[in-house]
Amino acid sequence: MKEGIHPDYKKVNAACACGEAFTTKSTRGDIRVDICSSCHPFFTGKQKIMDIEGRVEKFKKKYAKKNK
Repeated sequence: MKEGIHPDYKKVNAACACGEAFTTKSTRGDIRVDICSSCHPFFTGKQKIMDIEGRVEKFKKKYAKKNK
């Protein structure tokens, strides 16, 4: 490899909007993220459904099993 052409790869602090902070490596400075593995629904198993216009209720009503 050529000397002096690669960026400096250093340890940086990454902070999430939920308050979680961790250390990683990057060529940039400190990192701020909106969502991390501590608050993401895929990793936590807690799904949040935001029903703003009744779309979830409309979906459940449309595809509900009908008792015969």
